[in-house]
Amino acid sequence: MTDDGVELAPHRFAGLVAPAVERAFVAGMLAGRDGGGAELSQRYGGPAATGFLVEFRTRLAAPGGTVDRAGFAAVNRYRDPAACQRALDKQVAHGTIARRPDGGITATERGVDFLTELYQVHAEVTEELWAGHDDRVRRLVEAYGRVVAYAVLLAGEPDAGPGPAFAAVAPPYEPDGTPPGVLLLNRIGALRYHRADAYAQAWTAAGHTAASVGELPDGPERRAIELETDRRAAGPYATLTADERLGVLADLAALPG
Repeated sequence: MTDDGVELAPHRFAGLVAPAVERAFVAGMLAGRDGGGAELSQRYGGPAATGFLVEFRTRLAAPGGTVDRAGFAAVNRYRDPAACQRALDKQVAHGTIARRPDGGITATERGVDFLTELYQVHAEVTEELWAGHDDRVRRLVEAYGRVVAYAVLLAGEPDAGPGPAFAAVAPPYEPDGTPPGVLLLNRIGALRYHRADAYAQAWTAAGHTAASVGELPDGPERRAIELETDRRAAGPYATLTADERLGVLADLAALPG
């Protein structure tokens, strides 16, 4: 299952693949917004009613899916907490999200209806965005399925990388018949939060806060944090061989968007 060869070791791969994942994910999400997602959101009350539903879609779309207080805070760690709570209040008022007594959140029936439609929008736009790349998408879906599963397995182990943001979105909800484009979009989206947790662990260990690390200039200290992030984010990629890692990089680079 693992490969510790010197060629494209997991920690090196973690750093190289992050911008490729970001590019593909952002392309898919923007296509969703422009390809019907914005109109869908307006039908349910606009961004004030749907913003956190979109952000936490891979958990809240699941039957009984809940995001706990720690996961909500971790995903929003770079935002003002008071502003996030005010935004959440608005979504509760719109009837798309419900608060739990323990501080967690769930989607209401109306919220689940929105997410069901959003999954369909993402299915349509990713099919168009990545048309002609069926084999490439299929390979990436398989690879990232293994990577996400291994990341979930590693959760809770010391220094393994997974943290509360990843736990809030993974494993992604994948009902039977979920199209490959949606599987890929949501799996790489989950791995973005895995890296976000690793980054937070790295800057915390270096004595920074969410505010101070954002003001850190380029230089040896920032580079050290980035290298530590790569190390902490590397664990799940050990489930791929070195050749498979190269293949993932090539396939992501070749995707339109």
